[in-house]
Amino acid sequence: MPTIQPRFPLGATVITPGAAAALADANVHPAHYLQRHRHGDWGEMPPEDQASNEEALTEGYRLMSSYSIAPHTTIWVITEADRSVTTLLLPSEY
Repeated sequence: MPTIQPRFPLGATVITPGAAAALADANVHPAHYLQRHRHGDWGEMPPEDQASNEEALTEGYRLMSSYSIAPHTTIWVITEADRSVTTLLLPSEY
């Protein structure tokens, strides 16, 4: 369940060329999805993956969210386990 306060640091944020183009095409700023991710809104992740993210918050594992930004277009947001970097990318760029 999303919270009002950020739940973890994002570290440096980077975006792949494909994700940048897809977000521009959808007319959505990347900060929208970074904030959702940072506040524990994991998007369209299956329940078991959402539960893994909740565990990762306390155990220090990688965090991942998935958002539909347009019909047939999904963006992933991944924060590394050490919270040093968060990347926005398309699944095909993984």
